[in-house]
Amino acid sequence: MLNRAKKAEVINELKDGFENANAVFLTNLIGLTSNDAVELRKNLRDADAKVSVTRNSLFEKASVGTVCEKMMKDLKGPHAVAFANGDVAAVAKALKEAGQKFEDIVSLKAGILKGQELTGEELVQLASLPGKDQMIATLLATFNAPVSAFVRVINAIKESKESDSGEAVASADNAEE
Repeated sequence: MLNRAKKAEVINELKDGFENANAVFLTNLIGLTSNDAVELRKNLRDADAKVSVTRNSLFEKASVGTVCEKMMKDLKGPHAVAFANGDVAAVAKALKEAGQKFEDIVSLKAGILKGQELTGEELVQLASLPGKDQMIATLLATFNAPVSAFVRVINAIKESKESDSGEAVASADNAEE
């Protein structure tokens, strides 16, 4: 059982997360094995996120005066909150993939992105986006495509001229004979 000092500490940590995170996701981890929960937490940590599991009443108290207050009001049943401090899409994707892998034990129940509450459809869309690194790689590939095409054309012209000069030499040799 938590004493008052511990509760105050937990509430302050949660409040800090609600106020400073780029996005907050309401989810559930109950039912995961210990190893699966550790794996999920590692994936979220790699995406610069933190997961907190505590009593609903502490979530509610910590959210008072924040954009997450409405989402945390009157929670029933077991919940966890994921605070995305970095790549929001990667965090949503990690939670969605965990839900698929662990047969819907983990689910995206609600979310807040930069002060705006997300609908269920928006959560699914966000989780379907590629991660930041993948988006950057796609953008760089798009930038490189015209240059690569230009190099291929120049190379084809060079090869064409070399083969034409090779044919010219061969026909000159045949003419001398």
